[in-house]
Amino acid sequence: MKPSASTLARLPAKLSERWEQYLEPFEYILADNFQVPANAVTVAASLDGVMLPMKDGKRQEKRDKGAAEGKRTRGPAGCQEASCGTLSFYDDLGNRLSTIRMGRMPESKKETLKQSVKNHLNKVLEQKPGLTLVKVADGAKDNWTYLSSDLPEGHEIIDFYHAAEHLKKAFDLSYGENSPKAKEKFKTYRHILKEETGGIDKVIKALAYQHKKHPRRSKLKTELEYFRKNSPRMKYVEHLSKSLPIGSGVIEAACKTLVTQRMKCSGMRWRNPGGQGILTIRSLIQSDWFDKGWRLLSVTYRAKISGHNGNVIPFPNKVDP
Repeated sequence: MKPSASTLARLPAKLSERWEQYLEPFEYILADNFQVPANAVTVAASLDGVMLPMKDGKRQEKRDKGAAEGKRTRGPAGCQEASCGTLSFYDDLGNRLSTIRMGRMPESKKETLKQSVKNHLNKVLEQKPGLTLVKVADGAKDNWTYLSSDLPEGHEIIDFYHAAEHLKKAFDLSYGENSPKAKEKFKTYRHILKEETGGIDKVIKALAYQHKKHPRRSKLKTELEYFRKNSPRMKYVEHLSKSLPIGSGVIEAACKTLVTQRMKCSGMRWRNPGGQGILTIRSLIQSDWFDKGWRLLSVTYRAKISGHNGNVIPFPNKVDP
């Protein structure tokens, strides 16, 4: 007998509702029982977001208000940003050993996700204080406000591939989009940025020269300021020499596998309770915590039965023909 579609739709929301009631103690128990890989020397903390089509976004509120006033509404509901966080463990050669993944539905300033990442990281560092902490993310201001201020001191690294995208854009603005000269300069300075000591200083110098030649190109100035602002987090030669991760591929993959592949299929729209149920379960599965998580959750549905008031009907041992 197969469960109905309505049951499958209700179940994640109901499980999520119960999980959220005990979120803090559940996460504490999971983190307390987690074993850091024996040969781990580095832990990398990352967070990012992905836009998710919502039923209860701001646009949906306007649609509902319009419908109540008898107005016709068209088009899909609006999108909001779901968020993902990861803690990844690496050996002394820079090989990734395992990853804890977390996903949350849209929420102001990603507060719940940030607290979860912080709690898990603190437990990890209590267990193995000698781990080198690396913080990897793109250049979003909110990410670095959190990573710098709320997490313990560690190496801060702008994802190299995001930096390379900004570098390409800068040379496209200087020489023409996808022109041979822009491609040549991008290839040269991408290598310099990643492979040469003081590469970020050389990149800034080259872009400052281009801005001086084209002072009215405001977008070029924006790219120059991006590299100036984030230069302390772009010492890639130094990071690579210590076998530290310089890319945020793990968090990008988490956004894809936790959210995009499951929750952005054609026609899908989500509300927070149902969506969080999906993200919670997928996070547990991808972190190899599902069995532990299910034991924690299932016990909240159990209750001891005492007393039956005599209303018990015994089953016969055998049925008469």
